[in-house]
Amino acid sequence: MAGRFDPVSERPARLDARALRDLVLDPGSWRSWDSPVPPRDVTPGYAAELARAAEQSRQDESIITGEGTLCGRRVAVVAGEFGFLAGSIGVAAAERLTAAVERATDEGLPLLAAPVSGGTRMQEGTVAFLQMIGITAAIARHKEAGLPYLVYLRHPTFGGVLASWGSLGHVTIAEPGASIGFLGPRVFEALYGEPFPADVQTAENLAEHGMIDAVVPHEEIAEVADRALRVLSARQTWHQDVRDAERPTPDDGTDADDPEDGRSAWDVVTASRRADRPGVRRLLRTAATDVVGLSGTGAGEKDPGLLLALARFGGAPCVVLGQDRRGQSMTAPLGPAALREARRGMHLAEQLRLPLVTLIDTPGAALSREAEEGGLAGEIARCLHDLVVLKAPTLAVLLGQGTGGGALALVPADRVLAAANGWLGPLPPEGASAIVHRTVDRADEMAADQGVRATDLWRAGIVDRVVPERPDAADEPAEFCLRLGRVLGEELAGLLGRDDTERYRTRLHRYRNLGR
Repeated sequence: MAGRFDPVSERPARLDARALRDLVLDPGSWRSWDSPVPPRDVTPGYAAELARAAEQSRQDESIITGEGTLCGRRVAVVAGEFGFLAGSIGVAAAERLTAAVERATDEGLPLLAAPVSGGTRMQEGTVAFLQMIGITAAIARHKEAGLPYLVYLRHPTFGGVLASWGSLGHVTIAEPGASIGFLGPRVFEALYGEPFPADVQTAENLAEHGMIDAVVPHEEIAEVADRALRVLSARQTWHQDVRDAERPTPDDGTDADDPEDGRSAWDVVTASRRADRPGVRRLLRTAATDVVGLSGTGAGEKDPGLLLALARFGGAPCVVLGQDRRGQSMTAPLGPAALREARRGMHLAEQLRLPLVTLIDTPGAALSREAEEGGLAGEIARCLHDLVVLKAPTLAVLLGQGTGGGALALVPADRVLAAANGWLGPLPPEGASAIVHRTVDRADEMAADQGVRATDLWRAGIVDRVVPERPDAADEPAEFCLRLGRVLGEELAGLLGRDDTERYRTRLHRYRNLGR
């Protein structure tokens, strides 16, 4: 097909581990952690292969490890070397890799991994295959310590390497045109007598299907990794980061300000549906810094109705889950995959102890056979469960429409904000009117009776703070986004400064006693 991406012709020249390391890290900052490989008791044939591999690659194994600085920040690095027996992992390589991960954990360092491998080393059999368990355990301990793990998949990455340390990143990006998959195409053809389908095992296809976050050329790795780490590593430094941030003005509103301005509930609903109303993308472009977009569930699903990102507001770090008005419509509403993607963001916030910001802006979740068979109700329930018990700070924002279960799934939070024309209801007012009055013509009455406006929600104790619109965010998109950004920065700093146990107990008490 004309214009189709050709991964082979577009693939950049392969960089060995040393060249990639020197491209990404600050000049002169590298310090190797590698110890000499001990003598191996192997067959003469395998010994000869190892000797040739060492001579050709100028490496003693398929893994290099060490530390350096990235834009001045100390980081640990583990990288594969394809020139040494196709980057395959045997016992010695696994020991080097595992020891480096453990050292990074002990020293509290972010870990950058750059796998490239045909898989585990066939010459060492099952014992090499099972090394993936120990490597995975070491990475699990690293992540349990709240330390970032970033992965850059290179061409090619296959087999047990992809099925272990290659697929566990908090953020996972890949080399353009890289071949990435579980079963190598040569093995597939030998086993099944036909070639593997073209263009499946490519970085671009994996990104399109939500398996990885992005495809990034070599020269941009350092900048992307630095932006990600400015958020992922900011839990300990946020005090300094927010010190010089722009603070809210008196006109930005506080939680003590009565938000009543005379607009009816139907006025609010109508305003929230304007096509030119700013959404999550405009907010991030205008008011956030260090934005790193993530993509999909990491398990083969991606829904355009949800945007997942790392970002900072007013210097305060957070994971952002935003319902993207641009990616939703009556024909393509929010589906269960979007909520599974949201749960990925919740788990990321939990692991890295970062605040979670949910931005609610949806006309409602999907009503379809596919949504039912895809487990929509169960995903709403699991989102509610995960949010209510999440140990990380949580902040929800009613940015626009807040319809039904799609909105409910992202509402529970330590603090709940609303734009002045944001609202929350169990159904669109037209749907509620159809149930109660057997007609949609009394939707305006139902909106008023159900108390869906931000003003009503504030008075009911559901919303803590209403951010003004003057008079409508669609008429002042940049000013509104900057206003909301200032408020988000202040709210996040307040949440980060609270005792975790007290904050968690307060959240549970809030929803236990709501409406009583």
